[in-house]
Parts: sequence; structure tokens; C-alpha cells
Amino acid sequence: MARYTWLSYGGSARIWLAVVLLAVAACVVLAGARMPMPARTRRWPGRATVTFMIVVLLMALVIFGACVTVYATQMQQENLIRGAPSDPITPVTLIGAGIVFFIIVITSKHGWKATLPGGVIAVMAAPMIFELPFDLLVMARTYPPILPYPGLYRALFFLPLFLVEITALSFLPLSPMVRLSRVTFFLFGSMLVVFAAWSLAGFSYPSAPFPIAMNVISKLLALATALSLYLPPRAPGGAAADRRAGAVAGAESAGRGGEPVSGG
Repeated sequence: MARYTWLSYGGSARIWLAVVLLAVAACVVLAGARMPMPARTRRWPGRATVTFMIVVLLMALVIFGACVTVYATQMQQENLIRGAPSDPITPVTLIGAGIVFFIIVITSKHGWKATLPGGVIAVMAAPMIFELPFDLLVMARTYPPILPYPGLYRALFFLPLFLVEITALSFLPLSPMVRLSRVTFFLFGSMLVVFAAWSLAGFSYPSAPFPIAMNVISKLLALATALSLYLPPRAPGGAAADRRAGAVAGAESAGRGGEPVSGG
């Protein structure tokens, strides 16, 4: 696969980027706080829907592979390939995705027919929770540009990549294990806050300690966001039911002059 770096944001651009990311993060957290939760998928869709989604994903991968080949070939012809840049983040992604799958499998109360596909969907979608907004931020700043049509070649690389990312994420609603909770919104908002902190340093390529740390932390938050979609539901009533039961017991005790209710 062709590897790319990107130019850092500078001047007021990095400030505005941080402001926009913080505003979006606030909207995400507010939506999570105000929306009725949890929301979940009730059952697996029909076989025809699942088959269609798999075909779309495979086609997206094939298109992306073909476009990357064209992209890399043009870079070679223009002598723009000097050597692969360092990539300290991919091991974090692979190990984290494996841990997400393991946790889902061992904690699931569903049968294997739902658990295994649900775990596979989580592994596909979890990195894309990071990659989709990340690629939107770096797409216009990728380097080196392929001349004389840098915009065309960026589109050739990123448009099929976006298709892969969106298709992978679209598998999430297909699993009956997936349920939106406030934790999901808060974790995704936290990832955007880390993006904002990263942008203050120019959202630079992870080749120095600070951008590496920001990249790793935001990637882990994306994986945690995906995992939160598979959190088992709380017992009916949850903590609110416990508080109501405690209030009733206290009222009964007060009605008996403060004496505890005897069981005998």
C-alpha cells in the first residue's frame, strides 16, 4: 500500500481546527446526554441485506486497491517515493482490535451465531471510528503532491478509502449486540478532544513523542468507543430502581417510629 505523510497545520489554521473539533465534541457529548438511551438493534437483518453489504465492502476494497496501485505507480514515475515513513501506530491498532474482539467474545451473553459475527464487525469498524474523521483532517495536506494534478490523485486515493470506511461502519447496525449508550458518545467526544489537543501542535505526523502520544490515545479511545457499543445492558431499572426501593424502605421504617421492620 502506498504510504503517505501530511503537512502540519500552522498559524491560525491550527487554532481554528482545535476550536471546530472542540465544538463538534461538545455537540456529540450533548447529544449523548439528551438522547433517550439505550438504543439498539433488535434482530439480524435478512440474508439478502447482509449479502449485499458484504458485496459492497468487497467491491470497495477492490476499488481502493486498484486506486492505490495507480497512485503508487504515479509516485514512482515522478520519483516521489523515498522510503516508507515510520509507522508506530499500526501495532497499537492491531493489538487493540484483537483485545476488543476477545472482550466481546468472553463477555457476550448471546449465542455464537451472533457473537462471532458481532466481534468481526467490531474489529472491522473500530479502527474506522478513528480513521474516517482523521482522514478528513489530513486529506488536503498529504505530501508529497503528485503533479500536475494533486487534487485528482488525492481523490483517487481517499474517495475509495472513505467508501471502505463508511461501508465498514455501516455493518454496526446489523448486529443485534450493538446498542448506543451515553458512554459511546462520551468516548467519541473524548477522541475529538484529543484531536483538538493534537491540532494545537499542528496535527503533525506521528514522528515525535507528542503526536505519537496523541495518535495512540485517540486510537485507543476509538477502540473503546467501538467496545462500548457491545456493553451488556444493565439490569432493569438499574440504580434508579435501587434508589426507589431504598426510599420506600426508609418511609416504611419512619412510619413505624424508626424501628426496623422485623422479619419474624
